[in-house]
Amino acid sequence: MMKPSFAHRLPSRLRFSRKFWAVAAAFAGSLGFLLFQGGKLALMLFVMMTILSVYLLLGQWSGIKRTQGVRTLSGGDYGSLLPAGSSLGVTIQLQIPGIWPIPYLFIKDRLYHKSGRELTFEATVVPDWRRRAEWEYRTPAMRRGRYTFGQTECVTEDVFGLFEHKGGLELPQSIAVLPQTVPIREWQQYNQMMKGTSHHSSTTRAVRETTQINGVREYIYGDRLSRIHWNATAKTGTWKSKEFERESLPKSYLILDRARQAYGDPDQFELAVSVAASLFQYGSERGLALGLVSTGADEVYFEPKTGQALYQAAQQHFIDVEADGAHDIRHVLKTKVHQLVPGSFVTLISPMSGEPMLQVLAWLKQQQMNPCHLWIGGTRGQEVWVKDLHARGVPCYAVRQLSELPGLLGGRKG
Repeated sequence: MMKPSFAHRLPSRLRFSRKFWAVAAAFAGSLGFLLFQGGKLALMLFVMMTILSVYLLLGQWSGIKRTQGVRTLSGGDYGSLLPAGSSLGVTIQLQIPGIWPIPYLFIKDRLYHKSGRELTFEATVVPDWRRRAEWEYRTPAMRRGRYTFGQTECVTEDVFGLFEHKGGLELPQSIAVLPQTVPIREWQQYNQMMKGTSHHSSTTRAVRETTQINGVREYIYGDRLSRIHWNATAKTGTWKSKEFERESLPKSYLILDRARQAYGDPDQFELAVSVAASLFQYGSERGLALGLVSTGADEVYFEPKTGQALYQAAQQHFIDVEADGAHDIRHVLKTKVHQLVPGSFVTLISPMSGEPMLQVLAWLKQQQMNPCHLWIGGTRGQEVWVKDLHARGVPCYAVRQLSELPGLLGGRKG
C-alpha cells in the first residue's frame, strides 16, 4: 500500500496549489536578487513582487465567502404554484462585503426536481462600485412536480486570473408545478346521467332543493321573499337567505390508473394526470361532487364532496402522484369496492384496453356501477375498441392529446 505524499499529509490550511508555489518562488527569487545583486532594478522588481504577493494574499479575504443575497421568483399570478409548461423568472441580488477588488463574479444556481433531475443556470456579472450584483434568468418550460433550489455558488478571480475564490449562498426556496389542464365546457355523459336520475337540469346547480333548511347564506339578488331568513337578517343587519338541502345525486368517482406496467412512457402518465386534473377543475367550477381513487406507492381516496377544500387537496395530490403502483386497476378496485356506492358514475382513466379492461368494466357493471373509460394515448385499433365498448353500453373516449378532451366530452365522436 502506497503511503500518502508529504503534501497530502499536510493540514488542509497548509495545502497550496502549484500557482501558489510559483508565486512564492518568484517572490523568493526577487528577494534573493535584491540581497545578492542589489541596485535599483532589483529593488524595483522586489517592490513589484511584494505588492503583487500582498494583493494575491488579500484575495483570501475577498469577502466572497460571506456573500449575502436574496432570490425573487416571478411566475405571473400563480405565486408558488405554477401550471406545467410555464416558465419561472428568477432574480438574484447579491451583496459582497469587503474592499478587495472583484473584477467579475461567476454565479451558478441549481434547481432540483423531486425525481433527482437537476437544472443548472450559469452567468457572469460585474459588480458595481458598491459591490452589488444582480442576475436575472428564466427557467425552461417546467414539468409537473416539486422543485427546490440548491446552493447558489459564487466564484471570482484576481485580475491576473491566477487564484480562484469560491463562496456558497444558501437561499432555500421551493415551488410546485401543477399538471397541465384544459378548460372543459361540457361533460355530456355526466349530464345525461343526471337527467337519467329524474333531474331536470344538466348541472347540479339546478338540482331540486328539499324543504329541509341546511343553514343561512348571503342574500342573492333575485331571491324570493319567502327565502329571506328574517331572524338572521335582524341580528346581523345584512340580508340573509335560507339555504335548503339539495336532493342527493349519484356518487361520481375518478379512478386514476397508477400501475407501473400500464404506461409505456412518462408522457403517457402525464397525460392521464392532466385529464384527471382537468375533470376536477371542471367539477370545481360547476359545484360537482367528484371523488378520487388513486392507488400506487400510497393510497388516496377522496369521498365525493363539493367545495374548494377537496379541490385543493386533489391539486396537491396531482402534483406528487407517480405511476408507481404494483397492482393493476382491477385489483385496486376490488380493494375499494366497499367504499364505492352502487349506482355511482365511475370514470376509469387508464391506457389499458382489450380483455383486461373488459373484465374490469364487466365487474363494475356487476357491482351496479355506471362505468366510463377514458382511454389514454390510444392509437392502434382506436376505432375498434371505442365502438366495441359503445356496443356494450359503456362510453369510451380515446384521448391522445389533452387538447382533444373538451371536444370528446362535449359530444364529438371519440
